Amino acid sequence: MKALSITAIVAASLAAPVFAQDEDRTGWPDSFTVGTASQGGTYFAYGSGWANLVAEELGISGGGEVTGGPMQNMALVHTGDAQFGMTTMGPAAESANGTNPIAPGLQMTNACAMFPMYQTPFSVTTLSSSGITSISEIPEGARIGFGPAGSTSDTYFPRMMETLGVNFERRNGGWSDLGGQLQDGLLDVIAFAAGVPVPAVSQLEVQTDVNIIEFTEEEQAAIMEAYPVSEFDIDASTYTTLEAPARSVSMWNFAIANCELPESFVEAVVDVIMSDNERMVGIHKAAASTVPENWDKNGVLKWHPGAAKWFKENAGADIADDMIHGM
Repeated sequence: MKALSITAIVAASLAAPVFAQDEDRTGWPDSFTVGTASQGGTYFAYGSGWANLVAEELGISGGGEVTGGPMQNMALVHTGDAQFGMTTMGPAAESANGTNPIAPGLQMTNACAMFPMYQTPFSVTTLSSSGITSISEIPEGARIGFGPAGSTSDTYFPRMMETLGVNFERRNGGWSDLGGQLQDGLLDVIAFAAGVPVPAVSQLEVQTDVNIIEFTEEEQAAIMEAYPVSEFDIDASTYTTLEAPARSVSMWNFAIANCELPESFVEAVVDVIMSDNERMVGIHKAAASTVPENWDKNGVLKWHPGAAKWFKENAGADIADDMIHGM
């Protein structure tokens, strides 16, 4: 009985949150939410996953919340309605400059960078039965689903299509809903900006034959010249449909934190995420890029002091003082 009790005590201590004993938790919230996006998209899967991981490791109640995506997340985190969120660099820049359509004129400078997530590729999917195999073959007036209104996809993909000379009818909705509409013939094309594999596209592959359409070199160059994106290849192993890498463009995503959150709390959250990449990749394959050396992909938002402290001490990050909130 005595030996069993000792064993149980040791097991319990090993299972306890890492930060329970050695962190000053002054000012820490009792619970937290992470602003994600619609169900069926990468943001929801990835964001809910890391929220649950942090809640488990730190012993605090927390979880992901369905939102309209990056633009709304910037607003929610700025106001403190959500402690954390996820955004892409384009919407982050627009929000910080006061051009977020949710609150025009409001500079959302109380949302701070926390950690790098992954690149968001812009990818186009159609049913094989449509006969569409390239951007140039998208018919006049095609019904294209661009994701939730106000999302990164909805903000930038319609502009990109216009730049490439595509004439279309714009449709919005959650990722899963748009995938279903494509399968039912209510849409001709879905144009998703989301971390890959996009759950809705993976589900489509299981149920029907699809074409994942890549950009030509000329199309890629035109988009890179006009928008804040970089060159990207969707690896052939991402989808069963692909037999070779698909040429695309991408935009970096960062996790964000309300700038007023306690430094020690945000530092602890960053440590949980950045210290176990294998576990993060188990949440979503896109997390392969959620590594410390990608701290330098943020050139838009000021860093939360707790996050900056972690990256300076653990990743040798050279973050200038004027890029850290409050300094």
